[in-house]
Amino acid sequence: MAGKMEKLPNKTPRPIEGHKPAAAILRGVVDKVYNNAWEAKRRGELVGWSSSKFPIELAKAFDLNVVYPENHAATTAAKKDGLRLCQAAEDMGYDNDICGYARISLALAAGEPTDSRRMPQPDFLLCCNNICNMMTKWYENIARMHNIPLIMIDIPFSNTVDVPEEKVDYLIGQFNHAIKQLEELTGKKFDEKKFEDACSLANRTASAWLKACNYMGVKPSPLSGFDLFNHMADIVTARCDEDAAFGFELLAQEFEQSIKDGTSTWEYPEEHRILFEGIPCWPGLRHLYEPLKDNGVNVTAVVYAPAFGFKYNNVREMAAAYCKAPCSVCIETGVEWRETMAKENGISGALVNYNRSCKPWSGAMPEIERRWKEDLGIPVVHFDGDQADERNFSTEQYNTRVQGLVEIMQERKEERLAKGEEVYTNFENTKETDWSKETLK
Repeated sequence: MAGKMEKLPNKTPRPIEGHKPAAAILRGVVDKVYNNAWEAKRRGELVGWSSSKFPIELAKAFDLNVVYPENHAATTAAKKDGLRLCQAAEDMGYDNDICGYARISLALAAGEPTDSRRMPQPDFLLCCNNICNMMTKWYENIARMHNIPLIMIDIPFSNTVDVPEEKVDYLIGQFNHAIKQLEELTGKKFDEKKFEDACSLANRTASAWLKACNYMGVKPSPLSGFDLFNHMADIVTARCDEDAAFGFELLAQEFEQSIKDGTSTWEYPEEHRILFEGIPCWPGLRHLYEPLKDNGVNVTAVVYAPAFGFKYNNVREMAAAYCKAPCSVCIETGVEWRETMAKENGISGALVNYNRSCKPWSGAMPEIERRWKEDLGIPVVHFDGDQADERNFSTEQYNTRVQGLVEIMQERKEERLAKGEEVYTNFENTKETDWSKETLK
């Protein structure tokens, strides 16, 4: 591994005049979500637990306070208490092959305490299986533990690139049923105006988030993809929150200002640009970042972050938008997302987390990797990791894989520069994806 790379002078970004840094504002957004939930609990009001891509706009029509076990589990893992809760769930009989987020959440629901981030116990559950089909059993178990209502939105796997109208019809029927369940739960009628306001804020937040994500494509980039990982909690927990919308709008303004100033949150030489695939290993985030930093490797393409920024104009488009999650779309769509981003942002390699906690995601990666190598002509290396269970990540293996990737990218960079060729991927020096080609011959 290369020696420690020094920061470049005068690269530190400055906040927008008259405002606190966007990162500081966004840190307060998540705290507010959890504080509001605790205050509601103390007032005797209902508090729910929700999966990360449940159509939360429906719950906002009833002024319900909701928190997010996936976000809580990621925070718990990052603060080094995830392993203890994973083991507590295993002691309860849950297999260590299931998702680390689920094990942390099931242990918490069963009464295992943690100080990483305090989260009130649920009075109801909101579950959508668009991000992972295991969500269904995870939330069913919690519903049984607490004997509480489970409101479920079932989104079947997308076998086609487009969302068929009959699938949208199926989801609209479920939305209407969920509204009836929420009316029974709360004793209130569905408030159309509050629903429309929530949709408007969700779209405003998504627009600002996607705009911020798109700045990764600038060369040199005004940010690192790791910045977006740090803001995932905000886009997950507060899509319908005006503070989140404002925070992301400010974040995008900061990136725009950095381009003009020649500054960046990536304060090191940008020797290489890569795509990072998968959910980060939250317990070892620093261990992921350090060897990349030391080799001047900036992450300028990630699919995990923009996947939570989706926009729509009406309820049918909203239903279709919720069908688009990394683990619920066909391989053709998944490849198109990643390859288009690679061509727009410009990369020279890819680093893939074979995440033991997320088997639906990792299971598709060998075929997606094969297509990247063929279509983009880039080196791809992968490592064994886990979003929450630190037992499944080896720093030594990761460092070795990064070193190998860097050596290949450096060799190719020198060859291309000698020939006067573009170093990074674009639409001219890569193949157009051919969906008619057979996957297996």
